[in-house]
Amino acid sequence: MYILRSFPMSKRKSTTTDGIKILHHLFLRDNPARQASVEEELANMEIAQKIYDLREAAGLTQRQLATLVGTTASVICRLEDADYQGHSLAMLNRIAAALGKRVKIEFEPARRKRSA
Repeated sequence: MYILRSFPMSKRKSTTTDGIKILHHLFLRDNPARQASVEEELANMEIAQKIYDLREAAGLTQRQLATLVGTTASVICRLEDADYQGHSLAMLNRIAAALGKRVKIEFEPARRKRSA
């Protein structure tokens, strides 16, 4: 087991076994490019999950949704893959229209820089 020990200004020792904090400390803390990459992957994962959830809520298979959208089941499968990075607004609009929905884009405050 890995335990992260940090020594704050108060000289009080603190430890954690929280895996997320340890990974952040080891790999992300001082690497803005890596932090941006993680944020991008999280966004891709969120989009894929939303497409899957909408399709499931509509009671459709990937093939049925593909027919409604005018594409193939393999495209829908790819769009529902968390590793896929080619989501386009045009395709998201086509999926939304096929499901009687609309795409809504929001801007949120950037995540604050974590101190670890």
